[in-house]
Amino acid sequence: QVQLIESGGGLVQAGGSLRLSCVASGRTFSSYDMGWFRQAPGKEREFVALISPFGSITRYVDSVKGRFTISRDSAKNTVTLQMNSLKPEDTAVYYCKAGQVSSPTTSPGDYWGQGTQVTVSS
Repeated sequence: QVQLIESGGGLVQAGGSLRLSCVASGRTFSSYDMGWFRQAPGKEREFVALISPFGSITRYVDSVKGRFTISRDSAKNTVTLQMNSLKPEDTAVYYCKAGQVSSPTTSPGDYWGQGTQVTVSS
């Protein structure tokens, strides 16, 4: 079992930055692919970024490339999402996921955090 707790969301003006953190507890953190997803009101949950167990592979949705950076610290069981140059369309609830991180669906062995709200004002 893995527990994921996100933090770092908030309200920011367009062009600003936020840093989201996801702390994992439970089973071996370093064995999991980790990812960030987001869900805006009235929209389906979408993939944002992923990182492989040892951090050698990262992937991003096109809309955040060059603005967001995903990283992980296995010593602290933490994955972070640094978000720069934020836009109003980035407004959503952001979720951390462990497991099958290329898909917004839930498969056996996947774990989700509770989500953290990010609001970007224009």
